[in-house]
Amino acid sequence: MQRFAEQRLLDIASPASLKVYISEWENGRRTITDRYAALLRPLLGITDAELRGSVREVRPAAGGYEELLSRIDSASSLSESMVGSFLDQTELLRTMDRQMGAAGLVDQMNGHLAAMEDALTFAVLPGTRRPIAIALAGASTLAAWQALDAGAVERAWRRYELAKKAAQDAESPPYLAHAMGEQAYVLADAGRPLLAVELVRDAQRIQAERQSPRLRAWLAAAEAELCAAVGVDMASEARAALERAEALLPDDGEVRDPDMLSIFLNTGHLTRWRGNVLAKLGDESAMDELYTSLNSADPSFVRASAGVHCDLTQAHLARGELDQARSHLQRARLAANRTGSVRYRQRVELLTGRL
Repeated sequence: MQRFAEQRLLDIASPASLKVYISEWENGRRTITDRYAALLRPLLGITDAELRGSVREVRPAAGGYEELLSRIDSASSLSESMVGSFLDQTELLRTMDRQMGAAGLVDQMNGHLAAMEDALTFAVLPGTRRPIAIALAGASTLAAWQALDAGAVERAWRRYELAKKAAQDAESPPYLAHAMGEQAYVLADAGRPLLAVELVRDAQRIQAERQSPRLRAWLAAAEAELCAAVGVDMASEARAALERAEALLPDDGEVRDPDMLSIFLNTGHLTRWRGNVLAKLGDESAMDELYTSLNSADPSFVRASAGVHCDLTQAHLARGELDQARSHLQRARLAANRTGSVRYRQRVELLTGRL
């Protein structure tokens, strides 16, 4: 708390007083004030409700027909530029997330989602609702992945449910499939990899003809990773899914899907993904894939680099190369700490236990 406050020129209590405050907050003898809540939320990467242990109403409910109609009129007048602003804000948060991590963005992300949910709530006609719902679906999957990275599993699950509902409201099977594919990772992290595989396979069956080749390749690669998480029993299915992803991925030189900016996937990203899957399966060829990926990686994907170094640690451990494993584990720890990734910190600790 002291370091965080000093970096931002915030005035807080002395170290001795803070120790008392923390003890009293934990034991319910002192209420967390808004001043300290604003400091603790980005520091811990949690929402206000998670911090205080209850959901607080931040705005009085709309009362009376006059105010209701005012909100409806405001929503109906949302221009394309306003929806564009929603998309631009999501893009900014996505860029900040992959470079600096999710923890410090919790307040901004919550406010962003609340604004879109509010706009959608009071939008009446389908032509007005669909663009807002699409924007909300994309932002919600980002928020869910951030929550998963921060270790807030229940929030991640609820954000994915919000993304799925928004995709259904927008009548967009691709956004629904993507939300389901990412939500499968929550199940895998929770120790239900078989159920995760079923979910990502269901996602691939949702009007596949309306899914872009890049999205289909992304879902196939996700299936491969989740099959590998099950273990050797699904090794052949993991390899088959990888081959399908390679065949589906367009060779167009693009990095992102123009119809779904949440999807980052080109040959370089798929090489990293293939290395991850092969490392999980104990395949020695993973080493070449991972080093190729590491040498050609986009430096802005800081958190992703933690994953590559974790995979290389695992691959070197499988070959008994302990010095190389320690070197990559240290780099993985630095990247995980830099981005505040609870998910990768946990993986680093598991790998540390094997050294």
